[in-house]
Amino acid sequence: MNQTKELGTESIVKLLFKFSVPAITGMIVNALYNIVDRMYIGHIKGVGSYALSGLAITFPISIIIMAFAMLVGIGASAVISIRLGEKNIEAADNILGNSLIIITIISLILSLFGVIFLNELLIIFGASENSIPYAKAYIQVILIGAVFQNIGFGINNIIRAEGNPKMAMFTMVFGAIINIILDPIFIFVFNMGIQGAAIATIISQAVNTILVLKYFISNNSESVLKIRKNNLKLNKNIVKEIFAIGMAPFSMQIASSLVIILYNKGLYTYGGDLAIAAMGILNSISMLIFMPIFGISQGIQPIIGYNYGAKLYSRVLKVLKFAILAGTCIATMGFITVQLFAKQLIGMFVGNNIDLINLGARGLKIDLMFLPILGFQILGASYFQAINEAKTSMLLSILRQVIVLIPLILVLPLFFKLDGLWLSQPSADLIATALTAYFLYKSIEKFKSIKSNGTDHGSI
Repeated sequence: MNQTKELGTESIVKLLFKFSVPAITGMIVNALYNIVDRMYIGHIKGVGSYALSGLAITFPISIIIMAFAMLVGIGASAVISIRLGEKNIEAADNILGNSLIIITIISLILSLFGVIFLNELLIIFGASENSIPYAKAYIQVILIGAVFQNIGFGINNIIRAEGNPKMAMFTMVFGAIINIILDPIFIFVFNMGIQGAAIATIISQAVNTILVLKYFISNNSESVLKIRKNNLKLNKNIVKEIFAIGMAPFSMQIASSLVIILYNKGLYTYGGDLAIAAMGILNSISMLIFMPIFGISQGIQPIIGYNYGAKLYSRVLKVLKFAILAGTCIATMGFITVQLFAKQLIGMFVGNNIDLINLGARGLKIDLMFLPILGFQILGASYFQAINEAKTSMLLSILRQVIVLIPLILVLPLFFKLDGLWLSQPSADLIATALTAYFLYKSIEKFKSIKSNGTDHGSI
């Protein structure tokens, strides 16, 4: 219990390093599953660009799978953090057991549905005659192994929530290393191409899942929480609470999937398979930049949740302040790197395909032109999730990816064609950030009022 108690007593800066650095590492490692696949696939002789286009077409399906892992994993971890802050370990144990059952059931349903309707889904998502064989070869395997991805990623969040970020990082890093080792073996040595990349990914995610489950089952582990037989029964109230908080990141992921589908349709109209391949690479590079910010977001969840549950509101605000500062620094460094080295970054994925490099570099620079403000927007939305203001968190999460972005994707290309698609995201970023600032100001003023009334005894 000492590892959870320090959430309310330890220095905020020290806690942020302790929880965010492993979370950042874990998120980057998780992104590497997709990025490493793209790097190897882009260098398959003779089919690189079509294979990359096929992989980009499958990306919305991968995001949907991940969305359900986040719905349960992030929702459960936020609730568990609050319960631990209230010193209610029994309730936290029950949430863990329910989470495992929910995520397993959902994953099996996703696998079955996805395999049955795969051809129809790929056509809806924008696959062309050239890209659909590669898309199908890859995503079939990913769908079959969805349960490993979701348990390994979703339940991993709970390891962090109970105060053990190093173990959460270790399970993800170990799985990613396995993937990096197996990718070239299955793709080139076994000559399995894009399907080999998928098999390597699923094997590595299965290893990650085994490590996560062992942590919560073994009597010799340092886990505060345990998977117990009597907690593996669904409780309607627990499920509702998990879904209420997890709905914000879930909605954002589903929205991201919808946005990518719309992008792919527009990209094929104005630039063909080459433009879709460029967007796939752009997404991989963006992931490398955003994952550290998402890692900070995950790292602050247990800290804010615990202190909010313990009514230490001044500590909550200090966590928010330092998190936004760190996120803004990361986003600014990413912006400078993208603007200076866009062609080199795209070239890492495609070798000497000059047309794809030029197209991808232009898209990358435009798409991320307002990157420095996004650390503030993303962490602001995460803050509301951590303090259990699910509706506000959901609004801010989907604002940038749905409410503002989708109309822009549909309208701007009518005037600017392909450049209009690249311009859609930065335009949405500006509007979403302004509204996030408004909601944060209102929340901070409320906590300041509580402190002035003497009901907050936390030290900043």
